[in-house]
Amino acid sequence: MTALVLPADAHRCQYRVLYGDTDSGGVVYYANYLRFFERGRTEFMRDRLVAYRLLENEGMILPVVESWCRYKAPARYDDLLLLETAMVEAREVSCRFHYRVSRAGDPRQLAMGYTVHAVVDRQGKLSRFPAELLARLKGLVTPV
Repeated sequence: MTALVLPADAHRCQYRVLYGDTDSGGVVYYANYLRFFERGRTEFMRDRLVAYRLLENEGMILPVVESWCRYKAPARYDDLLLLETAMVEAREVSCRFHYRVSRAGDPRQLAMGYTVHAVVDRQGKLSRFPAELLARLKGLVTPV
């Protein structure tokens, strides 16, 4: 996979790179991009549907079961990043998000990726989204 498409109405939020996000070379450590994806996804859900905590209160946990990231250019300490997130799929037992990371005000991509999440209960058993929630999630899906 070489490119991911995000819709024009992708959710956007910003994140300032902390010194602790970087490695000894002064660039963002590669695994931290998954944390950036998480921040984008969390804010997407909070702004467009419901805070994750409320889903957890209902007994649903959405662990990452698959992830992919393509690194294009380094982010550095104190960069202001633009995190773009879109839900591109919602199924009975899973959902998928696409992400793009760039510097705020600069359209060049630093990284892109996706995560897939299963729905599990508190015991870790595969579960399903409740029908009403699934309908609301499907309303957030932007086909790519």
